[in-house]
Amino acid sequence: MAELNAVVADTHPLLFHAAGSGKLGPKAKAQFASAEAGKTIIYVPAAVMWEVSLLARIARVNLRRSVRQFFADLFSNPAYQPHDLTAAQVFDADELRFTRDPFDGLIVAAARDLGLPLLTRDAVIRESGAVQVVW
Repeated sequence: MAELNAVVADTHPLLFHAAGSGKLGPKAKAQFASAEAGKTIIYVPAAVMWEVSLLARIARVNLRRSVRQFFADLFSNPAYQPHDLTAAQVFDADELRFTRDPFDGLIVAAARDLGLPLLTRDAVIRESGAVQVVW
């Protein structure tokens, strides 16, 4: 069996993919397609799950089901794996200091923890050089 590729998802690409939006960059779109074909693992940091829940709560996104059910559906596909938040990630995010957005810091720290590229179009993350970015 061929070795699987793996990436980490930021919040917006995960939501764009779930909505079937055409807003994904070509490389990010290819990573999601590869995951759907069983060739790529996409890790979803706990910080992404929390950010999605807050966006749903204030009606910035409509998941069409509860947050719990949205992620249960997502994780029923083995190509999508949750990645737990650790104290080490919190310390890494604090020390990075490239952004005032706590979610961005924690998401980058999760990608660094896994040693994987991050699917994101976020210019601040890209310019920080803290992690390899795929878009």
